[in-house]
Amino acid sequence: MTLDYVKARENMVEQQVRPWDVLDARVLDTIATLPREAFVPEALRALAYADTALPLGHGEAMMKPVLEGRTLQSLLPQASDSVLEIGSGSGYLTACLAMLAREVVSIECHADLAEAARARLATQGIGNARIEIADALAWDNDQQFDAICVTGAVAALPSRFIEWLKPGGRLFVVQGHSPAMQATLVHREVNGARTESLFETDLPYLAGAAPQPAFVL
Repeated sequence: MTLDYVKARENMVEQQVRPWDVLDARVLDTIATLPREAFVPEALRALAYADTALPLGHGEAMMKPVLEGRTLQSLLPQASDSVLEIGSGSGYLTACLAMLAREVVSIECHADLAEAARARLATQGIGNARIEIADALAWDNDQQFDAICVTGAVAALPSRFIEWLKPGGRLFVVQGHSPAMQATLVHREVNGARTESLFETDLPYLAGAAPQPAFVL
């Protein structure tokens, strides 16, 4: 029996994403339109619309659909925005951001994940997103963005991420220590940055951004 992906996508939106207070029409339309199964590793395709994170390798995971929805709604890219995504993963969130924004630059430190994500974006005809293979903690970048989406958790937010924001820009990131992490929206203002707490969650850490092990005597 073949899984009805269209029906599964509809159920995901109505039974998972919308009940978790994701109500923005553009975000819901994007999630309802984009075939998530096309971004899931083939062996896990039957779980494309399940309420669970999916492993991608290298300790990375595709977020739960509800968390992807909340991330997009929190950041809410506009049609004129340039967006930086830190951690391409499967390329699914990259594609969602690209459908909402003018352009997306996405960086991924694992070459195999980056290549697979590029191929998936090309298959879907998404041409306003580019994926670069780079380590976010060492990336040489002088461009600034309207919005930044960090797809892995950080113990502490690197200052360079905020420097990549245009004044008035905003950054979505999950901060803290597992299992009680805080999803936050950081706003870059004239005199620094203001952090807005959104909701509690738990995510794998961005490569190199996990807390330092505590030294115990």
